[in-house]
Amino acid sequence: MEREREPNTADIIIIGGGILGLCTAYYLASLQPTRIALLEQDLLAQASTGLSVGGIRQQFSHPANIRLSQKSLRLLKCFQEQHNEEFRFHKIGYLFLSQSKPTWADFIANVKLQKKHDVPVELLTPDEIKSRWPYLNTSDLLGGTFCPEDGYLDPSRIAMAYAQACRKLGVKIQENIKVVKIHDKNGHISGVQTSQGNISAPIVINTAGAWGGEVARMANLELPVKPFRRQVFITKSFPAIPRPIPMIIDQDRLFYFREEGPAILTGMSDPEEPSSFNTHVNREFLEKLIKIALHRAPILEKAQILRGWAGLYAITPDENPIIGPILEKEGLYCAIGFSGHGFQHGPAVGHILSQLIIKGKASFDLSAFSYTRFKGKLITKAEKQAI
Repeated sequence: MEREREPNTADIIIIGGGILGLCTAYYLASLQPTRIALLEQDLLAQASTGLSVGGIRQQFSHPANIRLSQKSLRLLKCFQEQHNEEFRFHKIGYLFLSQSKPTWADFIANVKLQKKHDVPVELLTPDEIKSRWPYLNTSDLLGGTFCPEDGYLDPSRIAMAYAQACRKLGVKIQENIKVVKIHDKNGHISGVQTSQGNISAPIVINTAGAWGGEVARMANLELPVKPFRRQVFITKSFPAIPRPIPMIIDQDRLFYFREEGPAILTGMSDPEEPSSFNTHVNREFLEKLIKIALHRAPILEKAQILRGWAGLYAITPDENPIIGPILEKEGLYCAIGFSGHGFQHGPAVGHILSQLIIKGKASFDLSAFSYTRFKGKLITKAEKQAI
């Protein structure tokens, strides 16, 4: 008689193979030998992580976000030393520009907060901006802020380094496997159903990025996380602007550009575009971006677009993430809705979640990122239908 096959089991299942899933898996496995199954519906770091522009900054308006960025930088430095890796941090700085009085008032308040958290940020007048970056049109600006310690890294390289380290620690990474259902018994997580069968586990972590809201629905939950397209373009080699070119963000127009080697990388958010999983490049949008770019930096008229791509932001109502346990589903954790900041906060969040799950408490206060801030308590889909 043939022996009954033992069901597929794990201690922890992580849904999503971007930087957040990989960092969480790595720090969990580093903290304690654990059977971890990391499931990715496509290929590792091919979605939001691989399509991001790799920015890391300390200029945030919320103190918890500032501390996450600072923690990520420390962890990345430690990871490099431990694994003999070299992540080149392009420390070009971030320059935020303000046109409107409300934005300028926010900048002044933000700088005050940032300096309390040891961020070396400067508040600049239009004349000071013009003297340091003469290619910018400052005629309509009220001022700006600049932090020289901000910059960017290569997201794909870092994600793959974490993936390699995960495998060495015994993490089971599965690509091209789609989760279709999260199982629970009387409010306790019991595993997932995938395109390749069931996997049993008492803990499931949702790090699915732009798909985070959809994954939450697999557990019969509604979390306010929606996908929004963001388009990025890169020029041919453009040496006309002297290096370094910081990440320059026109806050009131949601437009940005920075150096990318010999080229220029640029992009812009469209607040009028509805939520979708659309990742096609829109030529009409490019024309709109070019018009705004030429106003802010007329010298870019001579630059030629080489290519473009589109990725997805996972946006919450207050543009801050949802991190931590879901109380209504014991064993379910989330790290989603980073609104464009997932790459830079991935190492910090992975480390914090590992402490929370293995030790039962974390050294970082996650209360600012609790899902309860949106509804007081989470409403399941069944409860929503009954209202």
